[in-house]
Amino acid sequence: MTASNASNLAKAASAATEESAAASAENAKKEANAANATGAAIPASAAEESRYAQSERLLDQALRTIPLGSQTFSKSMTQYPRGVSPYFIARGQGSRVWDVDGNEYVDYVNSLGAVLLGYGDPDVNRAVAQQLENGVSFSLAHPLEVQVSEKLAEMIPYAEMVRFGKNGSDATAGAIRLARAYTGRERVAVCGYHGWQDWYIGSTARHFGVPNAVRELTHTFAYNRLDTLERLFLDHPDAFAAVILEPMNAEEPEPGFLEGVRELCRKHGAVFVLDETITGFRFAEGGAQQAFGVTPDLATFGKGMGNGHPISAIVGRREIMKGMEEIFYSFTFGGETLSLAAALATLTKLQREPVIPALHALGRRIQDGVRGLIARYGLEEALSVGGAPVWSSVQFKDTSRYTSWELKTLYLQEMLARGVLTLGNHNVSYAHSPADADRLLSAYEEVFGMLKEAWTSGDLKARLRCRPLEPLFKVR
Repeated sequence: MTASNASNLAKAASAATEESAAASAENAKKEANAANATGAAIPASAAEESRYAQSERLLDQALRTIPLGSQTFSKSMTQYPRGVSPYFIARGQGSRVWDVDGNEYVDYVNSLGAVLLGYGDPDVNRAVAQQLENGVSFSLAHPLEVQVSEKLAEMIPYAEMVRFGKNGSDATAGAIRLARAYTGRERVAVCGYHGWQDWYIGSTARHFGVPNAVRELTHTFAYNRLDTLERLFLDHPDAFAAVILEPMNAEEPEPGFLEGVRELCRKHGAVFVLDETITGFRFAEGGAQQAFGVTPDLATFGKGMGNGHPISAIVGRREIMKGMEEIFYSFTFGGETLSLAAALATLTKLQREPVIPALHALGRRIQDGVRGLIARYGLEEALSVGGAPVWSSVQFKDTSRYTSWELKTLYLQEMLARGVLTLGNHNVSYAHSPADADRLLSAYEEVFGMLKEAWTSGDLKARLRCRPLEPLFKVR
């Protein structure tokens, strides 16, 4: 479907008469009253069915040939409740996207954080278009591989050598294989999310299909709890090849935590790996490691590095990175030039313009505003704000009345209806404006007010017009 067709459908759907609208509202009220009496979810309203009609039809079609109807769990119906959500985006520009029904959203998911500059950034588009004229993949390496590697080494001082991948999981898996080859050890300690490959996903409840022998080699420890990591080293002496973690996720690192992890790695002979797939190029030019003043042995980058184009990187000490010549880390599309051109344009713009300061400033405005609204409506028992300004999110808590997923489902239902695309996250881009932040906070004011009413009256479940979401997986 073209964007113009989607727009026409949306216009037709919104052309209902006042009489029809009044009737729909009255029916919705009756459904709500009935649901209040039974505790059942309210069926999707006629307006919602019209709003997401093309998405729903396309999802049904997709489910016939695509498991979950999506290539990515986080873009699927496991994260967006059916009947009250869009499932397919037709186009994006700047800070906005339009779904296949023609609905416009300010996007705070930003392709799971991969869109750093904004959709359709002119500098990135120009670089990609120019490279497309000259070819995409070749039979030998391309000069862009050298140029982007040198750019990364320039921005990340300890990055003596670089290898590319296509997504964050490629890079983290490559880093772990490197560490195992370098140390001659097999066990890995993890803290956070690091991709879909067997070595990591076996440490979560989504370990189906992962051999037990592989699962047993990955151990978890708690963020900001050095004692839990030290216990692993003591329980398995001289066995750990690597410790890998995100510099931060929802929590800020406590003073000395990251430095403590590094020292424990040195003491016990493990490779210290920072997974900067998300944090890289948001916190600082050199990543969160630069912002926090800690130097790893290896680090992985991705997502925002190419402003939405599929590229990732492993960087690190030459002594360890030279092991790439012995292990097998190789891709037909590892040197694909469109993504390299996008990465070079993105990284160059990061150096040339105040991208990162702008992300911090707008993100802080959003984070402070959301915290203030949570306090104003007295929702601290149910909600909090985690993360850093450049990458924050609303955290939903299990309470005596409702589960975190029931709370989140109502939140999503209402935020999407107000034209804000979010999973609770605020992945700001350089294209987001103060007006976009105001629109987000205005939506929060309405939705938090509704959550407070539902909390007080005890009818939150009755306000749902869909089934509550369920957790995707848990780390074991």
